[in-house]
Amino acid sequence: MYDQLRPDRSTPAVTFDQMLERVRYEGAYPTRERAEESVRTVLAALGRQITGDERIELAQHLPLEAALALTSSPPDVEQVSGWGFVKDLAARTGVSLAVARWDTGAVLAAVSALAGPDLLARVLQRLPDGYALLFGQAQLRRPQPAAA
Repeated sequence: MYDQLRPDRSTPAVTFDQMLERVRYEGAYPTRERAEESVRTVLAALGRQITGDERIELAQHLPLEAALALTSSPPDVEQVSGWGFVKDLAARTGVSLAVARWDTGAVLAAVSALAGPDLLARVLQRLPDGYALLFGQAQLRRPQPAAA
């Protein structure tokens, strides 16, 4: 079913092993297994927040194993803020907020590089405030409508 969504899937720029090595380096994880655990949990949580074409396109930019982690769960009905994302990840994995934030930053830095600036900008537009910082980007304020 996964490949039916994108039959013309091109080969991602990196392999899953290369992605894990980047995350291991970024997160200063002692083992490849620890980096892989972070990749799978953070991407599953991110997949619950992203919908639509951006979810599919982001999956296409990731190695297959990472794409499957991203799309393993259906999107949540209600999105959470960037801080809410970290708190939810900590609660689901049983780690501290600091560890969840660290894991998120290490994984999403690699995702950001694989997605590229254009796709990343579109993904961030579809997410609530607070996610840009998790991806290592500046958090720009969205224009607010003028008061009447």
